[in-house]
Amino acid sequence: AQLDRFMFNLRVKYPTVDEEVAIIKGTTSTVTTEAGAILKADDLLKLQDLVRGVPIADDVVRFAARLVAATRPGEGPEIKGVHKYLAYGASPRASQYLVLGAKAKAILSGRYHVDFADVQSMAHAVLRHRLVTNFHARADNVDSDSLVGRLLETVPTEERKS
Repeated sequence: AQLDRFMFNLRVKYPTVDEEVAIIKGTTSTVTTEAGAILKADDLLKLQDLVRGVPIADDVVRFAARLVAATRPGEGPEIKGVHKYLAYGASPRASQYLVLGAKAKAILSGRYHVDFADVQSMAHAVLRHRLVTNFHARADNVDSDSLVGRLLETVPTEERKS
C-alpha cells in the first residue's frame, strides 16, 4: 500500500565514471553552489492543471483501466504467463496514474491529445512497483517488468465486443 502512493518507479542507471567524479568533487569539498528556483509554486500548479486538461478519448481511458484490471488475479479472464506469477495486482490508483502519465507524455511530445501509445509507454513505470509477485515468480526468475511486458502484448488496445 505504501508503494502504491508513488506515481512512478523509474529505473535510474549508475553514473558514468566521469559523472561520478563530478559528484564526488561536488560533495566532498568546501565549494558550494547556489541553486535557484526554476518555477514558482503558482507556475507548477498551472502546469499540473495543463496536464489534467489534456483531452483523452474514452476508449483510451478504457484501455488504461483494462490494462490495470488485467493485473488482478481472479478478476476477469486468466492471462497466460501473468496471473500465475502474481499474488496481488494493481489498484485503481494505477489507472489514474497511467492516464495522468500519458497526458504528460502527450504534452511533452508536443501533442494535445493522448493516444494508446502514450498509455503503453507509461505502463512499466506505473505498474512495476504495484505488482506483487508470488513464490512461482521467484522460482521461475520472473520479475514485474516482464509481466508488464506480457500484459502489453496481451491486452488489446481495442475492446473486444462479446
